[in-house]
Amino acid sequence: MNNDLRAIEAVTWTYLNGLYEGDVAKLAHAFHPTSALTTAQEDGTIKIVPRDEWLKAVRERPSPKAAGMTRGDHILTIDMVGPTLALVKVKCQMPPRYFTDLLSFLKVESKWQIVQKVFMTEMGT
Repeated sequence: MNNDLRAIEAVTWTYLNGLYEGDVAKLAHAFHPTSALTTAQEDGTIKIVPRDEWLKAVRERPSPKAAGMTRGDHILTIDMVGPTLALVKVKCQMPPRYFTDLLSFLKVESKWQIVQKVFMTEMGT
């Protein structure tokens, strides 16, 4: 179990580092190819973005690091639901946007990967 927790934490930091650095290779490593990102829009609709569409958007925007943004990443919880399922809650930021992510992990072929990201965005002042 400790090895699984360390592996999940490592993948989570690969995700957070990739996000901050705009490193699509790190993000692709952390997210399963079939994964998607889901959020509620201001109009109440649900927006689902497939992983590869999101990676394209990340590739085409300046990274928070390149933009000189302050880093504020935190792993809040890692919940080992079972031997092949975990839920990780993180906070990250791209000011003025502040994110809370719920990352669903599955262990497939002895490898932990993010299979779904559900997130919300808050605007700072």
